Formats: sequence, C-alpha cells, structure tokens
Amino acid sequence: MLQLCKITDSLLISNTKSACSEELLTQEGVTFCINVSRQQPFPSLGLGTLRVPVLDDPSENLHSYFEQCAGIIEDVVQKGGRCLVYCKNGRSRSAAVCIAYLMKHRHLKLEDAFEIVRIARPVVQPNVGFWSQLKEYEQCLQEEALNE
Repeated sequence: MLQLCKITDSLLISNTKSACSEELLTQEGVTFCINVSRQQPFPSLGLGTLRVPVLDDPSENLHSYFEQCAGIIEDVVQKGGRCLVYCKNGRSRSAAVCIAYLMKHRHLKLEDAFEIVRIARPVVQPNVGFWSQLKEYEQCLQEEALNE
C-alpha cells in the first residue's frame, strides 16, 4: 500500500515507492524530499531535494548528516512547507533522520522521539549502528543545552 506517514504536520516518512508517487506527494503538499540512500530515485516532480548517500549498514556514518537534515527540515517547516524523508523501505535510515530532527528541534528525548515516529510508521527500526549514533547525538544535544 502506498502511503506517506505523518509524523508532524510538516514532516512525513515513507519508503521509496510511496515517495515516487506524484499523486501522493501532491495530495500531501510535499515541498521538499530528503532521500536517505545512495541509489534510490527521486520523485520526478520539481521539488527541493537532498540526497544523503548512506547505506542501511550499522557501520555507515549517518550521524554526520543529522545536523544538516534537521536544519533543512526545520527550514521547510518555518517556510510553511512539508518535508518527506524516505529510504528504500522507510524503516531504518529515514527513521533515524526524523528522530534526530525531533530531538534537535522539538527538544525530545531519544525514546520519546522514537515513539512518535513509530506511532506514525509502525515498521520503523533504526539499525543498531544508527541507534547508537542517535544516542551519541542525544548526548551532544544535551551538552549543547547545558552550555547555552
């Protein structure tokens, strides 16, 4: 079944097949797509796009993209747009990026952010490497908050 799962009013998550459905993208008012994969296609609509060239492999460094992706998502939100984050299956890479955004800009703890994403898309499960990178990111965000 094709669907874009709504995490917040402005943030959606899906797999590649759904992300490339022009009908769904138009229906949901998506203005920007973050494709968290090395080779999955982009939708053919003229939307803003970012590719995060990471495989769904625990040894991949997704952490280095958390700040950039969270910033772009927040920028889209502030401009009144809607951002779709996707990867091949919409389960690990895209979920980790969405969780990082919620931690950074909604000031949520890792477990709470994960729960919100899981409620929106029950199949989400960041791989063990991405989960540990999210834990590191949570620590970085906590340290930043203390230093402000």
